[in-house]
Amino acid sequence: MEDLQSLVCIPRIWEQLGRVEERLLETATADDPYLTKIAQHLLLAGGKRFRPLLALLAAEFGPARDHRPVEAGVAAELIHLGSLYHDDVIDEADTRRGAGSANANWDNTVAILAGDFLMARASEVAATHLSQESVRLLAATYAELVEGQTRELQLEGDLSHSIDEYNQVIGGKTASLIRTSARLGAMASDADDTVVDALSTWAWEVGMVFQIADDALDLVADEQTIGKPAGSDIREGTFTAPVLLAANGPDGARVRELLDHTMPYADEVVNEVIALVRAGRFVDQALKSATERLVVAGDALVQLPQGEPRLILEKLGRFLVDRVEAARS
Repeated sequence: MEDLQSLVCIPRIWEQLGRVEERLLETATADDPYLTKIAQHLLLAGGKRFRPLLALLAAEFGPARDHRPVEAGVAAELIHLGSLYHDDVIDEADTRRGAGSANANWDNTVAILAGDFLMARASEVAATHLSQESVRLLAATYAELVEGQTRELQLEGDLSHSIDEYNQVIGGKTASLIRTSARLGAMASDADDTVVDALSTWAWEVGMVFQIADDALDLVADEQTIGKPAGSDIREGTFTAPVLLAANGPDGARVRELLDHTMPYADEVVNEVIALVRAGRFVDQALKSATERLVVAGDALVQLPQGEPRLILEKLGRFLVDRVEAARS
């Protein structure tokens, strides 16, 4: 399968992404070395840097060529990283990106404080290097993230909720920040309003695809691929689209019987549910909805100028779905 490095074949983007990495370490440095160590923990564990990459790609559609797209990518990634610290506390997670989570390595209190610190740094970066609208956008997006996470908590352990409710959750907790990443990048390069709006529409749909694919990976990939134990969502009582579909499928009664117990679920329960989801091809059904979203995303790109950046965006959504296919082949 093609990787991101070969898909995004614009050397300038990868040079800028290297600068993003440097700036992330700079902005995650506190006066207190102890806080610095915790705040940089997830940074040093690696990551796809998908959101900064989108900001830099979106910036290719504007005329300006300065430092601001890098800062847009930094601000978006800091919001993302801060939210991961908080998510791991909420989920009582032990691992993240193949390493021990901050809450497991230290404790919940310092993990929350580190997340707060990174969020504050995001606002500082935007206020210093970007526009007032960018600061407002980041704040509004963080509110969407919180709403998405809150909805997910309300639905925890509930197999009766709908696919529409699932979409509301992933829209808030994932697609909102991916859309904002692209929007910030486009704004940072002084792209015109039509371009900014088209990129935002594209990125919203791709953000939904990103989470649908990520949820599918949790059901078809191994721990080495996803950086956490397979079936983690089920184990925590977070029922994604394939599981919801399976609960209403031919073996739905067995799925509901298995999950009608106190969480966290035992490994044998999780494994049987995964087997039923796979056997019923419910991952494929979820991916079909992702493919339909890619059509909408592609329609938005028609408003953008032809060229290498647009070709990359056209391929990027399919790349996310292909990751799932590669993981189970």
